[in-house]
Amino acid sequence: MRKIGLVDFDTSHVVQFTKRLNHLDIAEEQWVDGGNVVMGYPGESRVSPERVPGYTEELREMGVQIVDNPVDMIGHVDAVFIESNEGNQHLGHAKPFLEAGLPLFIDKPFAATTEQARAIAGLSAQHGVPIFSASSLRYTETVMDVQASLAEDGGALGAFAFSPGSEHYANPGLLNYGIHGVEVLYSLMGPGCQEVWAARTDGADHVTGRWDGDRLGTVRTIRDGSAGYGLTVFSAKSTVTSSIDASNNYRNLLREIMKMLDTGTPPLAIEETIEIISFIEAATRSSQNGGTPTRLETAS
Repeated sequence: MRKIGLVDFDTSHVVQFTKRLNHLDIAEEQWVDGGNVVMGYPGESRVSPERVPGYTEELREMGVQIVDNPVDMIGHVDAVFIESNEGNQHLGHAKPFLEAGLPLFIDKPFAATTEQARAIAGLSAQHGVPIFSASSLRYTETVMDVQASLAEDGGALGAFAFSPGSEHYANPGLLNYGIHGVEVLYSLMGPGCQEVWAARTDGADHVTGRWDGDRLGTVRTIRDGSAGYGLTVFSAKSTVTSSIDASNNYRNLLREIMKMLDTGTPPLAIEETIEIISFIEAATRSSQNGGTPTRLETAS
C-alpha cells in the first residue's frame, strides 16, 4: 500500500481525499484503493487561512502524522499531493519532491503563471517523475459520458461551460474558482486554443477562445446569481446540454491519480495543463484591455 503525504491544508480536499483513501467515515462506494494518507504538512495560506487549524485537527484524528516541514516527508512517503489553494505556492513546494523522485498530484490551479507551469513540467521531465493536475470536475460521470459521445461523433465543433467564479487576490482572474469552468471547457475542446477575448464585470467573466480549425469555445464564471456547473457541446451529429453531477468527482479523480502511480503515466498530458494556465493569463490580459483578442503564450 502506497504511503501518501499531503502539503497545505487550506482546502477541504485534504479531508475528503483522506476519507476515501483511508476508508474512513464515508460510504464504501466512495472508497479508493491503492494508497493511504499517512503524513501531512498544514502550511500557511493567504486564500483560506481560517480552514487550516480545523483540517489539521481532523486529519490528526484520522491518524495522519503532522510534520513541521514538508521535506520531512521525504523518505517516508511514496507520493505527495500538493493541495495549496494558491497557485503561486506550487512550484516551490513541488521542487524538493520532484528532485527526490516522488510522483506528484498538484491540485488546481497547477500554477499561477505559464512560466511557473513550464518550470514544474521541466523539473518533472528532468527527474523522470510523473505529475498530474486537474479539477475534479473533469472526472464527473457527466463530463466523461459527454467525452465518450464526442469520440463517436468526431469531436467538438464548439462548446460552452459555466461554473462559479469567486475571486481572490492571491489567485488572479479565473485561477481561483473559475478554473473549474475552464477545465470543463478543455475536457470538451481539448488543447489547441490560439487566442481569447474576454469581458469581466463584478458579477461574471465571459471568455471565448478560438481553437485550431476555427472552433469556438466559451466559459462563463459566475459571481452574481445562480452559479452551478454545466455545459453545452456542439458536434457534427448532436448538441448536448447538461448540468454537471459532481457527486462522485473526488472518488473518480483519486482513481485517476492511483492509476498514474501504478503506471507512471499521467492521465492528462502536461502540455494541456500548461495551456490552461496560459488560457487564464490571456483572458486576464484581454479583459484588462477591453476585450482585445489576445494570443496564448502556448499558441503556435
